[in-house]
Amino acid sequence: MDFSGVYALLGLLPFDTLEPRFMRQALLGLLFLSPMTAMLGIHVLNFRMAFFSDAGGHSAFAGLAIGLILGAPPQTAVLVFGVVIGLGIMAAQRKSGLSPDAAIGIVFSAVVAFGLAVVSRAPSLARDIQQYLYGDILTVTESELTILALLLVALCLFEFWGWNRLLAVALSPSLARIEGRSAGLWQYLFAAILALVVMFSVRAVGVLLVTAMLVVPASAGRKLAWSMRGLFWWSIAVSVSSSVIGLMLSAQEWMATASGATIILVSCLWFAASCLWAAFKRSRN
Repeated sequence: MDFSGVYALLGLLPFDTLEPRFMRQALLGLLFLSPMTAMLGIHVLNFRMAFFSDAGGHSAFAGLAIGLILGAPPQTAVLVFGVVIGLGIMAAQRKSGLSPDAAIGIVFSAVVAFGLAVVSRAPSLARDIQQYLYGDILTVTESELTILALLLVALCLFEFWGWNRLLAVALSPSLARIEGRSAGLWQYLFAAILALVVMFSVRAVGVLLVTAMLVVPASAGRKLAWSMRGLFWWSIAVSVSSSVIGLMLSAQEWMATASGATIILVSCLWFAASCLWAAFKRSRN
């Protein structure tokens, strides 16, 4: 996919930091990624699956190790393994009758233990794993941007058809089945898409902060919104603005901080402001 026209438009913005091509690629990647984390973050909160992103993010370690051992492209192995783990978590939750936290915790422990075991046998993998530990959106490639663009389109279609269904499943899976909605199908689709987005979020902010990229904007949206529609748009606004402002700030000479960490700090400031706004509204009522 050719993004040269988009790069040209981004180059017209009055920011000196966008002169390098890699900065425009990073900004475009965040403009694709941040709306997805916002949309999915709402469902993550509804399903009480905040821990899911940690499990999915840490599966990148094991996926990378498997890819290198089998001679498969590391990025492909990480994405495929992440989706497998996401579906496995959902299956464990649905089939075992465990709570979401318990099912995620068990899979999370197994994935981390497996990844550490493989790395301990091949210390040379440690250097490759560091890129997933801390993340770096500045290294996003053209092929990854193409995947992100297609994934954003797919997610928008998924949300268009599945928003109300996922809300019904989150509220009551049994009631959703009675009304004819296939709760299992939508939950598995949600888990697969969420796993893919988590893997790309790891590239942006790293394993340590991936949960915040999903949860913080949606949590701030809950404080600011009056309705589910408002929650949807507020979450996207918080996520996109945090990504853009965080990237721009991190590139300033007087700041020079990691882009992923700066993005999360900005979103946390958004959340703090939303809490103050919610407290102000309560005091007025």
